[in-house]
Amino acid sequence: MRRRSADRQSGESGFTLLDMVCVLAIVAMLAAIVVAAFPRHTSRARLEAYAVEAATLLKSDRNAAIRRGQQVGVELSASAKTIRSGASGQVLQLPEDVAFDAVLAAQCAGRDAGAMIWFFPSGMSCGGTLSLSRLGATFEIRVAWLTGGVEIVPAKTF
Repeated sequence: MRRRSADRQSGESGFTLLDMVCVLAIVAMLAAIVVAAFPRHTSRARLEAYAVEAATLLKSDRNAAIRRGQQVGVELSASAKTIRSGASGQVLQLPEDVAFDAVLAAQCAGRDAGAMIWFFPSGMSCGGTLSLSRLGATFEIRVAWLTGGVEIVPAKTF
């Protein structure tokens, strides 16, 4: 009798290694689905990288205006969240979770500036300030009208 009860107990002794591997595989698949469903947000570092890209695009258009001896305009669209180079046609597309705003001159060189920052062969520009922000982090890209210089300034948020 002792022998039968011992055989019975050893046959009912819990989960096998195969059971555990199957459960872990199912958990891993569910975790992959859940992680993929989370929206990807722009980090502060990536926001700063977008500001650097925008400043680089503006500086290259300023340099192109000086080099070519003709006006070059950078087109800005706050609604489409794009910055388009007038010299190269390159477009910087900002993600949906980044707020994009621009304060621009109403007139430049005697005409309506519209949604443009113009650079002149002298190096001067119409000037303006672009603002990129996300969850309390804001970077301003400032274009000086007199020198055409471009700088990035982390804005203070309250």
